[in-house]
Amino acid sequence: MLTVYGCPDTRSTRVVWALEEAGADYEYVRIDLRAGAAWKPEYLALNSGGKVPTLVDSGFVLTESAAICTYIGDRFPGSGLTPPVGTRERASYNQWCYFALSELEQPLWTLAKHQFALPKQRRVPAVLDTARWEFAVAAKILADGLGPRAFIVDQSFGAADILIGHSLFWAQAHQLPLEHDNLQAYIARLKERSALARAQARERAESDLKG
Repeated sequence: MLTVYGCPDTRSTRVVWALEEAGADYEYVRIDLRAGAAWKPEYLALNSGGKVPTLVDSGFVLTESAAICTYIGDRFPGSGLTPPVGTRERASYNQWCYFALSELEQPLWTLAKHQFALPKQRRVPAVLDTARWEFAVAAKILADGLGPRAFIVDQSFGAADILIGHSLFWAQAHQLPLEHDNLQAYIARLKERSALARAQARERAESDLKG
C-alpha cells in the first residue's frame, strides 16, 4: 500500500494528482502544517525537513515532489507519466522537471517565503520585485519550449506537466500575469483533467474528516 503524507494547497497535490492519473490505490494522511504537525517527532522520522509531501511504499520512504512523481510514473508504467529510461523522451522529461524546480518554481517560492513563510525578521520585501521578474523570464522560456504542443514532452501528458502545471497554478494564485497565449491554453488544458479534480477533492475530503 502506498501512503502519502500531505496537506491541501501544497506540493503534495502534485503527488496525489500523479497517483490519480496512475489509477493507484493509496492512503492519504493529512499533515496539518498550520498546527505544527510536520514538526512532531513521528513525522520528522519520515521527513527530517518537516515538509510535505512524503511517500511511503512498503517501508520505502521518499520525499521531494518531483522524485515522488517520477517514482510513481516508473512504478506504474502503464500510466504514461514517465517516458522509458534511456530514451530521448526521458532526457527531455528530466530537463523539464529540473527546469520546473530550479527556474519556474524558485521565484514563486521566494515570493511565498518573503511574504509569509519565513519568520518576519527574516523576510526581505525588496526581493519581491526581482522574484516577479525572474518568474516572467522563466515563463518566457517555458512558452518557447512548449510552442504549439499540447504538453511539454512529445505531445503526451506526463509527470513533468504536473510539476509545471502546479507551479503555474501557484503563479496564478500570486496574481502573476502569463503573457503567453500558449501558456494560458496549457493551464486551461491541465485544469480540465479529471485526475486533478479527484486529487483536489481527495485532499479536501481527508482534511475535512480530520480537521
